Amino acid sequence: MDVRRRYVIPGDTITSGPYRPEQNVTLVGEKKIVSTAVGVSEIYDNSVKVIPLAGKYIPKINDLVVGKVVAHTSLSWELDINSCYVGFLPATDVFGRDFSAHADELATKLRTGDLVAARVANFDRTRDPLVTISDRDLGKIDSGDLVEIAPGRVPRLIGKRGTMIQTIETATNSIITIGQNGRVVVACDDAEGLLKAKKAIRMVNSMAHSTNLTERVKEMLESGNGAPQETAERREDDGE
Repeated sequence: MDVRRRYVIPGDTITSGPYRPEQNVTLVGEKKIVSTAVGVSEIYDNSVKVIPLAGKYIPKINDLVVGKVVAHTSLSWELDINSCYVGFLPATDVFGRDFSAHADELATKLRTGDLVAARVANFDRTRDPLVTISDRDLGKIDSGDLVEIAPGRVPRLIGKRGTMIQTIETATNSIITIGQNGRVVVACDDAEGLLKAKKAIRMVNSMAHSTNLTERVKEMLESGNGAPQETAERREDDGE
C-alpha cells in the first residue's frame, strides 16, 4: 500500500481530489481537504487523515531509539518507534554487504515483537526515518524489561550530566537503555533491584516537574517502601 506522509498544521491543504476525509481533517468546498491538527498527514487508498503529534516522539538524526519490529519486506524491517512515523531498518545493516534478498530470510534475524536499539540515520519529515544498528552497542535487545515513559520526560530521567540515571543504576545494580522515543529497557539479575529500578523510572515520569526529584528517588531506592507521596503542588522543573 502506497502511503504518502508529510508534516502539517491546522489550515494546511493536504490534497484536492476524490478522497474520503477521516481523522483530524475537514472538507472545504467540494474537493479540498484541510488539516485541523498539528501532525502528520497520511494519504492512502482513497482516504486522508492526520495523526496528531501530541505525546508522540518526533525523530531526530542520531537519536537512540528502542523500536519494536512490526513487519518486514524482502529488504528491510519496519519498527514501531512510538511515533507517527515508522522506522525502516535495512537488511544490509544486519546481514552485511553480502545480503541477498533471494537467499537471506529476514525472519531468521529479527521477528515481530523483537526489541531493537537503533539510531536515526536519516529523517526529513517528508518520509519515514531510516534507522541503523551499525554503531556500537546497537542491535537486538535480548533481555530486560520494557518501561514506557513520555518522550518529553527522557531528559529528566537522564538528569544533568547523567546524574539521575546513574543514581538508579548504581542503587539497583542494573543496566538501563534509554531511547529518546520514551522506551526504556531495564536489565537486572536481581528481582528486587529490577522492581526498584522500574519503580524509580515510573516515579521520574510521574513527578518530572517536582523539586528535589533526585533526592526523592534516592530516598525511595534506599527505603524500599515505594515512592514518596506527592503532597505539594507541582512546581517548575528545578533543572536536576
